[in-house]
Amino acid sequence: MRYAMAIDLDRCIGCRTCAVVCKNFNAQPQGIWWNRVFTSGTPEYDVAVKVDGQLRMEFVPISCQHCTDAPCVTACPTQASYVDADTGTVLIDYERCIGCRMCASACPYGVRQYNWGKPAKMVGLGDTVYEYGYPRDYRDDGHLVYAPERPEGVMEKCTFCAQLTSQGEDPACCTACPGNARIFGDLDDASSAIRTYLDGTDREPFTLGDEYHTEPNVFYLASHEVSQENPLEDAADEKGA
Repeated sequence: MRYAMAIDLDRCIGCRTCAVVCKNFNAQPQGIWWNRVFTSGTPEYDVAVKVDGQLRMEFVPISCQHCTDAPCVTACPTQASYVDADTGTVLIDYERCIGCRMCASACPYGVRQYNWGKPAKMVGLGDTVYEYGYPRDYRDDGHLVYAPERPEGVMEKCTFCAQLTSQGEDPACCTACPGNARIFGDLDDASSAIRTYLDGTDREPFTLGDEYHTEPNVFYLASHEVSQENPLEDAADEKGA
C-alpha cells in the first residue's frame, strides 16, 4: 500500500478551502497552516502575472509531499519523524518530538511548522454542536500522530488526515474541495481513485523538486493551455470593418 494524492491544477480555483478545512479539522494553532495555496509566478497571493504579454493567474497548493525518501526522517535525532510502514505516509510522533526543528531545516519544501503554543479554543459558540478539530487522539502503531490538544514545542505538518484514512475515508481537504481538484488513494491498487485518475489522464503528472530526489507521493497535473484571446477585441474589429 502506498498512499498518494494528485492535485489537478486545471481544477484548482485558488479558493483555499483546502487550507481552511485542514486547519479547522486538525485543530491547528494560530499562525500554523499545514496546507497553503500559492499563485504561480509571484510571491503574493491572488496576483496575476504576465505570460506572453497577457495576464494570467494559476494556483499551486502545497503541503507535505510525503516523500518516499524523506530527508526530514533522516534528520530527526529522536525518530519522531518516520515513514509509516503500512501506508508510506510521513508522520510525526508528538511524544517523541523535542522541537529541535532539524526536520524543518532538512525539508526542501518548507512545509514543516513549529507549534509555539496550544491550539486556541473556539469562543462564543455557547451550547452549539459545532466542534473544532477532530475530537480524539489518534495513534499509529503506538505513535501519537494527532491530538486535539497537543503539547507545545512540537513540529507539525499534513498527515493525510491519518485519523480519517485509517478508517477508509479520504483526507478532509479532498472531501471539501469544491472543484474536486484533489484525488487521494492507494497507488498500489489499480482500482483506487488516484490510480484510475492518473491512468486515465492525457497529461503527464509531475512532482515538485525533482532535483532533491525525495520521491514525493503528491503528484500535480498541469493546467491546460488557456487561450489569451480577447473576444471583445475581435468583436470590435468586426464592428469597425
